[in-house]
Amino acid sequence: MMKLTLTIITLQLLGLVAVVVECIIPSFGIISLIAATFFLISLYMVFTGLSPQVGYILVVADIFLIPAAILFGVKAMAHSPMALNYQLKRSDGVSSQKKGLDHFIGLEGTALTDLRPSGVAIIGDERIDVVTRGEYIEKESPIQVLSVTANSVIVKLAG
Repeated sequence: MMKLTLTIITLQLLGLVAVVVECIIPSFGIISLIAATFFLISLYMVFTGLSPQVGYILVVADIFLIPAAILFGVKAMAHSPMALNYQLKRSDGVSSQKKGLDHFIGLEGTALTDLRPSGVAIIGDERIDVVTRGEYIEKESPIQVLSVTANSVIVKLAG
């Protein structure tokens, strides 16, 4: 009887560990199937070897423990080496926009393509990807640079 109880507890703990591991290591459901097998075998052993009342108590406990293990696994995943938690910073030499676009502010150019609202324009001697504030500007129209934000050179119809 004691050996059976110890086996059931071990299978339940292995099932909970497998649920947490599934959250941390992507296995496309294989570890989840192993966890489900541990839970089902332990429940079968409780219902057949101990009593149905203890089996129902274990089922209710599993209803609360399995979601708790999933929540713990999801929180642990954030600290896992499998998680992509590295942030690129300007101090690391990473820039989200081409350097030197600020000098285009206020300059005029010509739309090489239709801007609906994004497209390509010639400003000075450079070909640049530009975007409007939502309006449509036809090809060959004169444009003026309003601002440069993030990866966008924002233009309007000149005039």
